[in-house]
Amino acid sequence: MNTLRENRLRAFLASNGWQQANRMALAGDASNRRYERLSGGPGGRKAVLMDASPDKGEDIRPFVAIAQHLRSLGLSPPKVFSADQEQGFALLEDLGDTLFAQLLEDTPELEAELYLAATDVLLTLHAAPPPPAPDYGPQTMVPLAGLAYQWYGFGATGRTDDTGMLSMQAELASLLAQLHPWKPVLVLRDFHAQNLFWLADREGPARVGLIDFQDAGIGHPAYDFVSLARDARRNVSRDTEARMIARYCSATGQNPDGFGLAAAIMSAQRSLRILGVFARLSMHFGKAQYVDLIPRTWSILMNDLAHPALERLRGIVCDDLPEPSPEILDALRAKCGTIPKP
Repeated sequence: MNTLRENRLRAFLASNGWQQANRMALAGDASNRRYERLSGGPGGRKAVLMDASPDKGEDIRPFVAIAQHLRSLGLSPPKVFSADQEQGFALLEDLGDTLFAQLLEDTPELEAELYLAATDVLLTLHAAPPPPAPDYGPQTMVPLAGLAYQWYGFGATGRTDDTGMLSMQAELASLLAQLHPWKPVLVLRDFHAQNLFWLADREGPARVGLIDFQDAGIGHPAYDFVSLARDARRNVSRDTEARMIARYCSATGQNPDGFGLAAAIMSAQRSLRILGVFARLSMHFGKAQYVDLIPRTWSILMNDLAHPALERLRGIVCDDLPEPSPEILDALRAKCGTIPKP
């Protein structure tokens, strides 16, 4: 952090009475945001500091607005104690350390309980009219799927394939059109085990703490469901996913087969986008650790493309994009931080 930014941060803390707080860096995410855990604040309080510099393209206003909406529904995003939206600083409630991902490493038998509670979060979220948010419908989803070609395909083969990308996008657009009309809901977009906290002292859907929702948009109800159940970072058992689908469809009156098709299409789009995002994070931003997640993402994509309705899309993707072999993964790592753009 440069000196000017640090001075502004200290001034923000001082203006809120946190100038004497102890500061400890927290693990970041794939963005340019920084986080610190604060202790010893006013009255001995704890908090999390979000540092999202506008100079790095960050904007905390969507986070603050979505947090307010989620709290209005009785859900558990961090309380926003104070925010300087112009400078990109926020003091947030500390939700603790009990992330789903870490808790399930130690107690895997809790998987069904945690994931069904997270399904209840989606039911609560989808029952409410969505707030104003960017579009995350077909016009946005189709171009984003092209990241698989622009970054993963390019990194794996050393060439671009605009013709193949356009063919894939046309088929994806056709599949998405089959799902219309759908009920528009607020899609948090990164609703998975690394962004969910287990708050056992709370009740109902509020037991699930929520973070990383600043990119939320208006989209399909199945999108966050597959973000959770078909996670690029950890396997979710088929039994747990089946129970989640049964719970969601029973509560919403949806046909399980129809929801299964929507889930396959949403998950395929998500996996194509994420393949490109992970390759870009390594090759462009120098974050080689994301290459390790590409094989799981590819496996999820292939499972989704096995749905009979996605047979044509599977043929296009498998003709154009190579399976992530060890040699391809090594090539992606070797290009870490070296590619300004495809």
